[in-house]
Amino acid sequence: MKTIYLDNNATTQVDPAVFEAIKPYFSELYGNPSSMHRFGGQVGVEIKKARASVAKTLNCLPEEILFTSCGSESDNTAIRSALTAQPKKRHIITTAVEHPAVLSFCKFLEKKDDYEVTYLGTDEHGRLDMDEYKAAIRPDTAIISIMWANNETGNIYPIEEMAKIAKDNDVLFHTDAVQAVGKVPIDLKNVPVDMLSLSGHKLHAPKGVGALFVRKRSPFRPFLIGGHQEGSRRAGTENTTGIIALGKACELAHKNMDTENTKVRALRDKLENGLLAAIPNSILNGDKNNRLPNTSNISFGYVEGEAILLMIDQVGIAASSGSACTSGSLEPSHVLRAMDVPFTFAHGSIRFSLSRFNTEEEIDFVLKTLPPIIENLRKLSPFSPEKQGLGL
Repeated sequence: MKTIYLDNNATTQVDPAVFEAIKPYFSELYGNPSSMHRFGGQVGVEIKKARASVAKTLNCLPEEILFTSCGSESDNTAIRSALTAQPKKRHIITTAVEHPAVLSFCKFLEKKDDYEVTYLGTDEHGRLDMDEYKAAIRPDTAIISIMWANNETGNIYPIEEMAKIAKDNDVLFHTDAVQAVGKVPIDLKNVPVDMLSLSGHKLHAPKGVGALFVRKRSPFRPFLIGGHQEGSRRAGTENTTGIIALGKACELAHKNMDTENTKVRALRDKLENGLLAAIPNSILNGDKNNRLPNTSNISFGYVEGEAILLMIDQVGIAASSGSACTSGSLEPSHVLRAMDVPFTFAHGSIRFSLSRFNTEEEIDFVLKTLPPIIENLRKLSPFSPEKQGLGL
């Protein structure tokens, strides 16, 4: 049975070109890139090329890129660095809809280290209030961490404006751009963020590699202490295959940006419009006009999202009920709760996230298959309007 994969915000297929690029570094070119000899040095050259490729995608300097193991490490490093570099500042600003890599870390800092955190709310479409944001900034604010694009709804936030406001107030600004890189243009020469996180497996590189942009002359304290790797900013022997893969994936993402915003967007819109038209009591979650081109979050009222996922999995469709990092929870998505999505809809939320490898035939199959699944599940649901009216 062919899998129709619509969960690309959780992870992506490794691009075949990326796989081909890294194969020699598993068995033939296995030298340590930090070694003095030529065998290791040739690997170091490839890491240098990968760093330049990531920098080109973000329009920043290669020396402003340091490689990490994942987006979560990059997020944690950025926040911890800002706090360590400014020990007298004890306040953090973030949002109630961040990825757990930021949200859980901030809650940990509140509980364990007595930091004060302001969690900005959203409106019913997941949009931030700029007046609330400006009012939250204080003299003791050490860092502001706000995602570039939301992993569940796809909402894109006004990072350029928010970063400029932070700069005017002499506050460090970090953005988790894990979902945005490769899908929307990012120009760090003109967007004054101090730090930016990204993750390879969200843009067709393997899992286990990420990067952190640290603007030149920004205060920085390393999270991992040890060797001299990454300019003494992140110790540990380099993940050679992952780094080279990330460089190649960024190169391909840069070339395929138009595809993301034309072909992928068109497939997303066809899927979304078709489902909303065919399935009564379904609503779109998020900002319809300002979101990632690949993401659609739809709530199907009066049915459990987990039941939907189990049923569509049986016919080969892979989607998500939210963040893969929280999918084990029975609670509704924290993002949808922050948006005040009604309980009977929040529990039936499904996130569809596409990639350039999806096809129109796959979308047609979903449009044919999903509506009867929802109809049948509603017949069994104790939350359906019909059963509520009968008092069952």
